[in-house]
Amino acid sequence: MSKLGSFCAIDFETANECPSSVCSVGIVIVRDDVIEDSFYSLIHPEPEYYQWFCQQVHGLSEEDTDSAPVFLYVWEKIAPKIEGLPLVAHNSRFDEGCLKAVFRVYQMDYPDYVFYDTLAASRRHFGSSLPNHQLQTVAAACGYDLTNHHHALADAEACAHIAIKLL
Repeated sequence: MSKLGSFCAIDFETANECPSSVCSVGIVIVRDDVIEDSFYSLIHPEPEYYQWFCQQVHGLSEEDTDSAPVFLYVWEKIAPKIEGLPLVAHNSRFDEGCLKAVFRVYQMDYPDYVFYDTLAASRRHFGSSLPNHQLQTVAAACGYDLTNHHHALADAEACAHIAIKLL
């Protein structure tokens, strides 16, 4: 049973080395330690190009996001769902950095979301008993089988399960 109880697990994938280049997002809403809702969207990235390395990680390309909405319109759907909830991510520094960067690009007011990190929680909880603290390793240690790693919604679901166990 998590101490947080209610939160939103979030994961971004990026098109290139720029944190603002989010090309997909997955969120999982947890209330009273029960997954209540989820949301996934492709996003037209800014800046608008894909690096080979990023494509190798998540498999997305220009063809996938050419007709996708820009971040502003995707966030309009997400914001009401997560209002008042802390955000949880695995290696939250990355996802929080992406969120802040893309808010700056679209000149949106950043609402000072509170982030919790399941990577840090894993290191505290499992220490050296795991071979590493990568998302799929920690998910497995928490009894969750992450089969579609680097799909933003699958990663957010894994993060939610980890947070329920460890936070």
